Amino acid sequence: MKKLLTGVTAIAALTLLSFNSIEPLPMGSTLPKADKKLKDVSGKEITLQELKQQNGLLVIFSCNTCPYVVKNQQRAKDISAYAIKNNIGVVVLNSNEAYRGNQDSYEAMKAYSDEQEYNWKYAVDTDSELADAMGATRTPETFLFDKSLKLVYHGAIDNNPSDADNVTRKHLQLAIDELTTGKEISQKESKSVGCGIKRKS
Repeated sequence: MKKLLTGVTAIAALTLLSFNSIEPLPMGSTLPKADKKLKDVSGKEITLQELKQQNGLLVIFSCNTCPYVVKNQQRAKDISAYAIKNNIGVVVLNSNEAYRGNQDSYEAMKAYSDEQEYNWKYAVDTDSELADAMGATRTPETFLFDKSLKLVYHGAIDNNPSDADNVTRKHLQLAIDELTTGKEISQKESKSVGCGIKRKS
């Protein structure tokens, strides 16, 4: 029993170490792997570069079943629609490679996209490659890039992921407003709250 507990502790420590070793993309960095081909739920291959619109690109790391994704789903849909209205492209990426055989399978993603009536791309991030490149660790977690594909905001949609009725600052919406009016982003980073991205061990 003691050996078993020691083994479990060691695995947990390695997992935590791996999780903590992922560094977020520094502010002002260029969007990584912009030309990497990704499979969208439409069956087509896309790249982040081609999804960029006049004012930039919003990348949201998400999934199908995380309780925080479910809790924030309407807010995620609303801000995605708001970004598109402001000539910012939108893509939702599913990086849960460890769950690809079940609840985050490609077929499950297609069904979820239909259910949620997504009007933007929902694509597979194979081997969590883009999540690793951007330093994404949570679902949901957002990255806003300007027209030059430079990172201008990273973090949560707003300041109360747990309770939509008590939001006092809409971080991402304000960042979009400031970006599209040529202002400096007043808050460039916030803490994402959600489920850990399920990378392959």
